[in-house]
Amino acid sequence: MTSLVLLPGLDGTGELFADFVAALPADITTAVIAYPNSQLIDYAALEAFVRERLPERPFVLLAESFSGPIGLAIAAAPPPQLRGLVLCCTFAKLPFPFARWMRHLVRVAPMAMLPQSSLDVALLGGQASALLRARFAATLATVAPRVLQQRAQQALQIDVSARLQDIALPTLYLRGNRDRLIGGRAHRLLADGLPSLQTLSFDAPHFLLQVRPVEAAAAVSDFVRACTDR
Repeated sequence: MTSLVLLPGLDGTGELFADFVAALPADITTAVIAYPNSQLIDYAALEAFVRERLPERPFVLLAESFSGPIGLAIAAAPPPQLRGLVLCCTFAKLPFPFARWMRHLVRVAPMAMLPQSSLDVALLGGQASALLRARFAATLATVAPRVLQQRAQQALQIDVSARLQDIALPTLYLRGNRDRLIGGRAHRLLADGLPSLQTLSFDAPHFLLQVRPVEAAAAVSDFVRACTDR
């Protein structure tokens, strides 16, 4: 069976995948590649970091938010065992309105972080459970603010749109209809560059996998199985 390898969002920990992973069927094995939480590493180095940790058996790669450019770069020059790519609320090049929010984060970090209430609204849609909000706050607290700042700066500068023409793998995009950070422009850029891109939309904010774990797990499971049968 093809496994699922997950690349996390801006926090880089992978801790916020817990509910999504728990909702996946037992026949789909998973591995989360977490990033160093106190070391400044740019996108190119993170891509190399991920490539060194990819499995030697067939797998599908899921790249969430910040990790989208890494997933796209790997899919453009894929290792032989890569069978497909899942993109979740992410981008090849960062458009507005996410860029505006990220510029604010870059400006205030690492001296101070945005108020947790603002982060909850921007990322969780203001409707997440108290448990999820608490988990989100605790996860962010484990990452050095200067690392969050550097990742935000990198996300503002990265542009892997030229690599889209090199991607021939099956690719699925999970889109949150209430995503206040990454909207239609980012998706249109990907769809234009990847004509075979399959898109599934959910009634969800930016943290789609966290707020809609069961529905997202069902969609990703179907995609992984299709890649396995391909």
